[in-house]
Amino acid sequence: MKKTQTIEWKPLSPKHKRYIKNALKCKMSVAEGAIRSGKTIDHCIIAAMRLEVCRDKIHLASGSTIANAKMNIGDCNGFGLEHLFRGRCRWGNYKNNDALYIQTQTGEKIVIFAGGGKADSYKRILGNSYGIWIATEVNEHFDSEDSRISFIKVAFGRQVAALDPCVLWDMNPCHPGHKIYTDYLDVYPETYVGGYNYEHFTIADNYSISPQRRKEIESQYAVGSIWYIRDILGQRAIAEGLCYPMLATSIAAKNGNYTKPKAEVQKLIKENRIAHINVGVDFGGNGSGHAFVASAATVDYEQLIILRSERYVEGKKDPYTGRNLSDIDPETLNKIFIRFLKTILRDYGFISKIYCDSAEQVLIRGFRNALIREHMGNIRVNNALKSQITDRIFAVTALAAQGRFFYTEDCGTYCEAVSMAVWDSKQLELIRLDDGSSDIDSLDASEYSFERDIKKFIKM
Repeated sequence: MKKTQTIEWKPLSPKHKRYIKNALKCKMSVAEGAIRSGKTIDHCIIAAMRLEVCRDKIHLASGSTIANAKMNIGDCNGFGLEHLFRGRCRWGNYKNNDALYIQTQTGEKIVIFAGGGKADSYKRILGNSYGIWIATEVNEHFDSEDSRISFIKVAFGRQVAALDPCVLWDMNPCHPGHKIYTDYLDVYPETYVGGYNYEHFTIADNYSISPQRRKEIESQYAVGSIWYIRDILGQRAIAEGLCYPMLATSIAAKNGNYTKPKAEVQKLIKENRIAHINVGVDFGGNGSGHAFVASAATVDYEQLIILRSERYVEGKKDPYTGRNLSDIDPETLNKIFIRFLKTILRDYGFISKIYCDSAEQVLIRGFRNALIREHMGNIRVNNALKSQITDRIFAVTALAAQGRFFYTEDCGTYCEAVSMAVWDSKQLELIRLDDGSSDIDSLDASEYSFERDIKKFIKM
């Protein structure tokens, strides 16, 4: 009898056990979360179990590079496929691709290893039909709207003829607006047919890391920082080039440092400590949205408070009615704007002025007429000042640093916009990136509401 070394397993947490068990019943499983949380090991176990019984012969293992795929899936710190099949597998070559040949109880299986991070990476996986696709760091794989040159879309296409298809993706959290979320992870729970299994892991879910070692790893990070939130807590956040780093970090950490409950603002109004409430409007079009944001300034300009934010994009659902906004014409825009104003009046009692993007005079006239029809003509609608964008950004960051900037619980779209706003890395000057990857509309609308008072806030 030929003896082989036994892998020394550490106990799996209940979350990992549940995830592995569910993965055997689903055609797609996604593990997202912190570093060293055991995501890839789970997928190696799941892939090994499926390889033993599946009817397909050729399978795919991918990473950002071939080396990354071989290290994370092939080796995986001693728990990868070459170790799980020790004694009955060998490394080789299959049609000029690195491959692992595995002897299973249902015959020989071939796992091709490929890198998916470059625009032409898809060429390496053409010509084959794959049963199992296990991908590590899938957010680093190249994706394109053109399915012919997208590694992710080509890989999916290569599974069409599979007898027992299975997809296993793992990734650390990344930019909340990344295509991996907007095109896949955030839509699959409602649309994926065949069984979708998702789990979020933290470093605490990995029982192979001792409490002492975990403390050592966590001590390398500043608690509450973006990197701590990403790597240790495994939450989605932007780490590079943030326009509003303090606000974005607080929002990601959910520590409430800049949250002021609506009830507190209402108390300030009763005490006559709110100087005015203004509403800013940024008009959408060409893929952008219509954004409304209300803000309040205290009588001494000590505090700036964002009261409420809403954003409407054609093709998305109306948060009030749940209906799809297929066509936001001027009449529809007037209705949702009046609804927003009535919500502010209901909660806070008054509106001082409205400031709109001056580029849309026809829509502004429509607002004025709608206000008159609703007996709200006393609220003036003015053109926004549209001052220097960097001045507006620095005003917010300065107030936040001084503990003078707040937002209420009704500012979901604004908080999301602040969390995702970054500087354009391709520009030498400081320019806020506006390429459709984040919500600039809500930021513009909020800034229109207070930009005329920036000197008063900063002077104070």
